[in-house]
Amino acid sequence: METIAPLWLWIVFVAFVLAALFVDFVLLKKQGAHEVGVKQALNWSLVWIGLSFVFNALFWWAVKDSTGSSAIANEKSLEFLTGYLIEKSLAVDNIFVFLLIFTYFAVPAAYQKRVLMIGIVGAIVLRTVMILVGGWLLTQFHWILYVFGAFLLLTGVKMWWAAGKEPSLDDNPALKLLRKILPVSKSFDGEKFWTVENGKRIATPLLMVICLVGLTDVIFAVDSIPAIFAITKDPFIVLTSNVFAILGLRAMFFLLQAAASRFHLLNYGLAVILVFIGSKMLLIDVFKIPVAVSLGVVLSILAITMIWSSKTAPNT
Repeated sequence: METIAPLWLWIVFVAFVLAALFVDFVLLKKQGAHEVGVKQALNWSLVWIGLSFVFNALFWWAVKDSTGSSAIANEKSLEFLTGYLIEKSLAVDNIFVFLLIFTYFAVPAAYQKRVLMIGIVGAIVLRTVMILVGGWLLTQFHWILYVFGAFLLLTGVKMWWAAGKEPSLDDNPALKLLRKILPVSKSFDGEKFWTVENGKRIATPLLMVICLVGLTDVIFAVDSIPAIFAITKDPFIVLTSNVFAILGLRAMFFLLQAAASRFHLLNYGLAVILVFIGSKMLLIDVFKIPVAVSLGVVLSILAITMIWSSKTAPNT
Protein backbone atom coordinates (compact mmCIF):
# COMPACT_ATOMS: atom_id res chain seq x y z
CA MET A 1 0.00 0.00 0.00
CA GLU A 2 1.59 3.24 -1.13
CA THR A 3 1.25 6.50 0.75
CA ILE A 4 2.29 10.04 -0.01
CA ALA A 5 3.12 10.78 3.64
CA PRO A 6 6.83 10.80 4.57
CA LEU A 7 8.09 8.52 7.35
CA TRP A 8 8.65 11.37 9.80
CA LEU A 9 4.97 12.34 9.57
CA TRP A 10 3.97 8.79 10.51
CA ILE A 11 6.22 9.14 13.56
CA VAL A 12 4.66 12.49 14.47
CA PHE A 13 1.18 11.00 14.14
CA VAL A 14 1.97 8.00 16.36
CA ALA A 15 3.62 10.28 18.94
CA PHE A 16 0.57 12.55 18.94
CA VAL A 17 -1.85 9.65 19.47
CA LEU A 18 0.25 8.30 22.35
CA ALA A 19 0.39 11.77 23.91
CA ALA A 20 -3.39 12.17 23.56
CA LEU A 21 -4.02 8.81 25.22
CA PHE A 22 -1.58 9.74 27.97
CA VAL A 23 -3.59 12.90 28.64
CA ASP A 24 -6.84 10.91 28.75
CA PHE A 25 -5.64 8.05 30.93
CA VAL A 26 -3.09 9.68 33.22
CA LEU A 27 -3.80 13.38 33.60
CA LEU A 28 -7.60 13.23 33.41
CA LYS A 29 -7.64 10.11 35.60
CA LYS A 30 -6.50 12.29 38.49
CA GLN A 31 -9.89 13.98 38.34
CA GLY A 32 -11.50 10.71 39.37
CA ALA A 33 -15.05 9.67 38.56
CA HIS A 34 -17.12 12.76 37.85
CA GLU A 35 -19.88 13.98 35.59
CA VAL A 36 -18.61 15.82 32.52
CA GLY A 37 -20.45 19.12 32.05
CA VAL A 38 -21.49 20.72 28.77
CA LYS A 39 -18.89 23.50 29.05
CA GLN A 40 -16.05 21.02 29.60
CA ALA A 41 -17.27 18.82 26.74
CA LEU A 42 -17.55 21.82 24.41
CA ASN A 43 -14.04 23.03 25.27
CA TRP A 44 -12.51 19.60 24.67
CA SER A 45 -14.47 19.19 21.41
CA LEU A 46 -13.06 22.47 20.15
CA VAL A 47 -9.56 21.39 21.21
CA TRP A 48 -9.77 18.09 19.28
CA ILE A 49 -11.23 19.74 16.19
CA GLY A 50 -8.53 22.43 16.33
CA LEU A 51 -5.76 19.84 16.65
CA SER A 52 -7.19 17.96 13.66
CA PHE A 53 -6.95 21.11 11.54
CA VAL A 54 -3.41 21.78 12.79
CA PHE A 55 -2.41 18.25 11.81
CA ASN A 56 -4.01 18.70 8.39
CA ALA A 57 -1.98 21.89 7.91
CA LEU A 58 1.19 19.98 8.84
CA PHE A 59 0.19 17.24 6.39
CA TRP A 60 -0.32 19.85 3.65
CA TRP A 61 3.16 21.27 4.29
CA ALA A 62 4.77 17.79 4.33
CA VAL A 63 3.17 16.83 0.99
CA LYS A 64 4.14 20.13 -0.61
CA ASP A 65 7.70 19.78 0.69
CA SER A 66 8.08 16.21 -0.59
CA THR A 67 6.37 16.69 -3.98
CA GLY A 68 7.07 20.35 -4.66
CA SER A 69 3.45 20.75 -5.76
CA SER A 70 0.85 22.90 -4.02
CA ALA A 71 -1.88 21.32 -6.17
CA ILE A 72 -1.10 17.82 -4.86
CA ALA A 73 -0.87 19.14 -1.30
CA ASN A 74 -4.27 20.82 -1.68
CA GLU A 75 -5.82 17.63 -3.04
CA LYS A 76 -4.45 15.40 -0.28
CA SER A 77 -5.34 17.78 2.54
CA LEU A 78 -8.85 18.05 1.10
CA GLU A 79 -9.08 14.25 1.13
CA PHE A 80 -8.11 14.26 4.82
CA LEU A 81 -10.69 16.94 5.61
CA THR A 82 -13.46 15.11 3.73
CA GLY A 83 -12.58 11.79 5.34
CA TYR A 84 -12.43 13.38 8.77
CA LEU A 85 -15.83 15.02 8.32
CA ILE A 86 -17.42 11.77 7.11
CA GLU A 87 -15.99 9.77 10.02
CA LYS A 88 -16.99 12.49 12.49
CA SER A 89 -20.52 12.48 11.08
CA LEU A 90 -20.89 8.71 11.22
CA ALA A 91 -19.53 8.77 14.79
CA VAL A 92 -22.72 10.60 15.74
CA ASP A 93 -24.65 7.38 15.14
CA ASN A 94 -22.23 5.58 17.48
CA ILE A 95 -22.98 8.18 20.11
CA PHE A 96 -26.74 7.70 19.89
CA VAL A 97 -26.24 3.96 20.42
CA PHE A 98 -23.89 4.65 23.36
CA LEU A 99 -26.61 6.84 24.85
CA LEU A 100 -29.07 3.98 24.46
CA ILE A 101 -26.67 1.54 26.18
CA PHE A 102 -25.94 3.92 29.07
CA THR A 103 -29.64 4.64 29.56
CA TYR A 104 -30.62 0.95 29.40
CA PHE A 105 -28.09 0.02 32.10
CA ALA A 106 -28.66 3.26 34.05
CA VAL A 107 -24.92 3.95 34.06
CA PRO A 108 -24.20 6.83 36.48
CA ALA A 109 -22.85 9.88 34.67
CA ALA A 110 -19.67 9.78 36.78
CA TYR A 111 -18.73 6.33 35.36
CA GLN A 112 -19.43 7.02 31.69
CA LYS A 113 -16.10 8.77 31.11
CA ARG A 114 -14.05 5.65 31.88
CA VAL A 115 -16.17 3.45 29.62
CA LEU A 116 -15.67 5.86 26.72
CA MET A 117 -11.92 6.14 27.33
CA ILE A 118 -11.48 2.36 27.14
CA GLY A 119 -13.80 2.22 24.12
CA ILE A 120 -11.66 4.80 22.29
CA VAL A 121 -8.49 2.74 22.74
CA GLY A 122 -10.26 -0.38 21.51
CA ALA A 123 -11.65 1.53 18.52
CA ILE A 124 -8.19 2.83 17.53
CA VAL A 125 -6.65 -0.66 17.63
CA LEU A 126 -9.59 -2.26 15.83
CA ARG A 127 -9.80 0.33 13.06
CA THR A 128 -6.05 0.29 12.47
CA VAL A 129 -6.20 -3.45 11.80
CA MET A 130 -9.32 -3.15 9.64
CA ILE A 131 -7.87 -0.28 7.60
CA LEU A 132 -4.63 -2.15 6.90
CA VAL A 133 -6.57 -5.27 5.89
CA GLY A 134 -9.05 -3.25 3.82
CA GLY A 135 -6.24 -1.35 2.08
CA TRP A 136 -4.47 -4.59 1.20
CA LEU A 137 -7.69 -6.09 -0.18
CA LEU A 138 -8.26 -3.05 -2.39
CA THR A 139 -4.76 -3.30 -3.86
CA GLN A 140 -5.31 -6.98 -4.63
CA PHE A 141 -8.96 -7.03 -5.63
CA HIS A 142 -10.39 -3.86 -7.23
CA TRP A 143 -13.87 -5.36 -7.30
CA ILE A 144 -14.00 -5.10 -3.48
CA LEU A 145 -14.89 -1.44 -4.08
CA TYR A 146 -18.20 -2.51 -5.58
CA VAL A 147 -18.91 -4.74 -2.57
CA PHE A 148 -18.15 -1.82 -0.23
CA GLY A 149 -20.32 0.50 -2.30
CA ALA A 150 -23.31 -1.84 -2.36
CA PHE A 151 -22.94 -2.48 1.37
CA LEU A 152 -22.91 1.25 2.18
CA LEU A 153 -25.91 1.91 -0.07
CA LEU A 154 -27.95 -0.85 1.58
CA THR A 155 -26.83 0.30 5.03
CA GLY A 156 -28.00 3.83 4.24
CA VAL A 157 -31.41 2.56 3.15
CA LYS A 158 -31.67 0.45 6.32
CA MET A 159 -30.65 3.41 8.50
CA TRP A 160 -33.32 5.61 6.88
CA TRP A 161 -35.95 2.94 7.47
CA ALA A 162 -34.97 2.56 11.15
CA ALA A 163 -34.40 6.27 11.87
CA GLY A 164 -37.93 7.03 13.04
CA LYS A 165 -38.28 3.95 15.22
CA GLU A 166 -37.65 3.72 18.96
CA PRO A 167 -34.41 1.75 19.54
CA SER A 168 -34.32 -1.01 22.14
CA LEU A 169 -31.80 -3.44 23.62
CA ASP A 170 -34.40 -5.89 24.90
CA ASP A 171 -34.02 -8.25 21.92
CA ASN A 172 -30.31 -7.57 21.30
CA PRO A 173 -28.68 -10.99 20.59
CA ALA A 174 -25.25 -9.81 21.78
CA LEU A 175 -26.68 -8.77 25.15
CA LYS A 176 -28.53 -12.08 25.53
CA LEU A 177 -25.31 -13.99 24.75
CA LEU A 178 -23.27 -11.95 27.23
CA ARG A 179 -25.80 -12.58 29.98
CA LYS A 180 -25.60 -16.32 29.35
CA ILE A 181 -21.80 -16.31 29.48
CA LEU A 182 -21.27 -13.90 32.39
CA PRO A 183 -23.14 -13.85 35.70
CA VAL A 184 -23.83 -10.16 36.37
CA SER A 185 -24.46 -8.34 39.64
CA LYS A 186 -27.63 -6.30 40.02
CA SER A 187 -25.81 -3.11 40.99
CA PHE A 188 -22.63 -1.19 40.17
CA ASP A 189 -19.53 -1.38 42.35
CA GLY A 190 -17.96 1.99 41.63
CA GLU A 191 -15.94 1.87 38.41
CA LYS A 192 -15.05 -1.80 38.93
CA PHE A 193 -15.73 -4.38 36.21
CA TRP A 194 -15.76 -7.29 38.67
CA THR A 195 -17.21 -7.64 42.15
CA VAL A 196 -17.75 -10.38 44.74
CA GLU A 197 -21.23 -11.59 45.72
CA ASN A 198 -21.81 -14.55 48.04
CA GLY A 199 -18.14 -15.41 47.81
CA LYS A 200 -18.17 -15.57 44.01
CA ARG A 201 -16.43 -13.22 41.60
CA ILE A 202 -18.96 -11.95 39.05
CA ALA A 203 -19.17 -9.18 36.47
CA THR A 204 -20.70 -5.80 37.18
CA PRO A 205 -23.12 -4.09 34.76
CA LEU A 206 -20.21 -1.80 33.79
CA LEU A 207 -18.38 -4.74 32.20
CA MET A 208 -21.49 -5.53 30.17
CA VAL A 209 -21.56 -1.92 29.02
CA ILE A 210 -17.89 -2.10 27.96
CA CYS A 211 -18.56 -5.29 25.96
CA LEU A 212 -21.57 -3.77 24.20
CA VAL A 213 -19.70 -0.54 23.41
CA GLY A 214 -16.90 -2.63 21.86
CA LEU A 215 -19.33 -4.71 19.79
CA THR A 216 -21.07 -1.53 18.66
CA ASP A 217 -17.81 -0.06 17.41
CA VAL A 218 -17.07 -3.25 15.45
CA ILE A 219 -20.42 -2.88 13.70
CA PHE A 220 -19.97 0.81 12.94
CA ALA A 221 -16.36 0.34 11.82
CA VAL A 222 -17.65 -2.01 9.12
CA ASP A 223 -19.80 0.90 7.88
CA SER A 224 -17.42 3.83 8.27
CA ILE A 225 -14.13 2.39 6.99
CA PRO A 226 -15.47 1.52 3.52
CA ALA A 227 -16.94 5.03 3.41
CA ILE A 228 -13.55 6.72 3.59
CA PHE A 229 -12.05 4.35 1.02
CA ALA A 230 -14.49 6.01 -1.39
CA ILE A 231 -12.56 9.26 -0.82
CA THR A 232 -8.97 8.03 -0.88
CA LYS A 233 -6.92 4.82 -1.04
CA ASP A 234 -3.96 6.33 0.83
CA PRO A 235 -3.67 4.33 4.09
CA PHE A 236 -2.17 7.32 5.92
CA ILE A 237 -5.14 9.56 5.15
CA VAL A 238 -7.63 6.77 5.90
CA LEU A 239 -6.01 5.98 9.24
CA THR A 240 -5.31 9.51 10.46
CA SER A 241 -8.76 10.89 9.59
CA ASN A 242 -10.35 7.92 11.39
CA VAL A 243 -8.20 8.24 14.49
CA PHE A 244 -8.63 12.02 14.79
CA ALA A 245 -12.40 11.57 14.55
CA ILE A 246 -12.28 8.90 17.28
CA LEU A 247 -10.04 10.91 19.63
CA GLY A 248 -12.73 13.57 19.92
CA LEU A 249 -15.50 11.02 20.40
CA ARG A 250 -15.59 11.18 24.20
CA ALA A 251 -16.02 14.95 24.34
CA MET A 252 -18.55 14.87 21.51
CA PHE A 253 -20.56 12.22 23.36
CA PHE A 254 -21.11 14.43 26.40
CA LEU A 255 -21.85 17.42 24.16
CA LEU A 256 -24.49 15.59 22.12
CA GLN A 257 -25.86 13.92 25.24
CA ALA A 258 -27.09 17.32 26.36
CA ALA A 259 -28.49 18.21 22.94
CA ALA A 260 -29.68 14.84 21.62
CA SER A 261 -33.29 15.97 21.29
CA ARG A 262 -32.28 18.89 19.06
CA PHE A 263 -30.71 16.53 16.50
CA HIS A 264 -33.46 13.93 16.40
CA LEU A 265 -33.48 13.90 12.58
CA LEU A 266 -29.73 13.56 12.13
CA ASN A 267 -29.91 9.83 11.38
CA TYR A 268 -31.86 10.65 8.22
CA GLY A 269 -28.98 12.85 7.08
CA LEU A 270 -26.42 10.14 7.90
CA ALA A 271 -28.49 7.67 5.89
CA VAL A 272 -28.42 9.98 2.84
CA ILE A 273 -24.64 10.42 3.26
CA LEU A 274 -24.11 6.64 3.26
CA VAL A 275 -26.27 6.24 0.14
CA PHE A 276 -24.31 9.03 -1.58
CA ILE A 277 -20.92 7.52 -0.69
CA GLY A 278 -22.07 4.03 -1.68
CA SER A 279 -23.26 5.36 -5.05
CA LYS A 280 -19.93 7.18 -5.48
CA MET A 281 -18.11 3.88 -5.01
CA LEU A 282 -20.32 2.00 -7.45
CA LEU A 283 -19.76 4.70 -10.11
CA ILE A 284 -16.00 5.06 -9.54
CA ASP A 285 -15.02 3.40 -12.85
CA VAL A 286 -17.70 5.29 -14.78
CA PHE A 287 -17.50 8.77 -13.26
CA LYS A 288 -15.23 9.85 -10.42
CA ILE A 289 -16.90 12.49 -8.27
CA PRO A 290 -14.29 15.11 -7.24
CA VAL A 291 -13.33 15.23 -3.57
CA ALA A 292 -14.39 18.89 -3.32
CA VAL A 293 -17.87 17.96 -4.56
CA SER A 294 -18.08 15.10 -2.04
CA LEU A 295 -17.10 17.47 0.76
CA GLY A 296 -19.72 20.00 -0.36
CA VAL A 297 -22.44 17.33 -0.51
CA VAL A 298 -21.64 15.98 2.96
CA LEU A 299 -21.52 19.49 4.48
CA SER A 300 -24.81 20.44 2.81
CA ILE A 301 -26.60 17.30 4.00
CA LEU A 302 -25.39 17.81 7.57
CA ALA A 303 -26.32 21.50 7.57
CA ILE A 304 -29.81 20.88 6.15
CA THR A 305 -30.48 18.05 8.60
CA MET A 306 -29.28 20.00 11.64
CA ILE A 307 -31.31 23.09 10.70
CA TRP A 308 -34.33 20.92 10.00
CA SER A 309 -33.85 19.18 13.37
CA SER A 310 -33.60 22.50 15.21
CA LYS A 311 -36.81 23.81 13.65
CA THR A 312 -38.76 20.65 14.42
CA ALA A 313 -37.20 19.85 17.81
CA PRO A 314 -39.79 18.62 20.32
CA ASN A 315 -40.55 20.93 23.21
CA THR A 316 -38.83 19.92 26.42
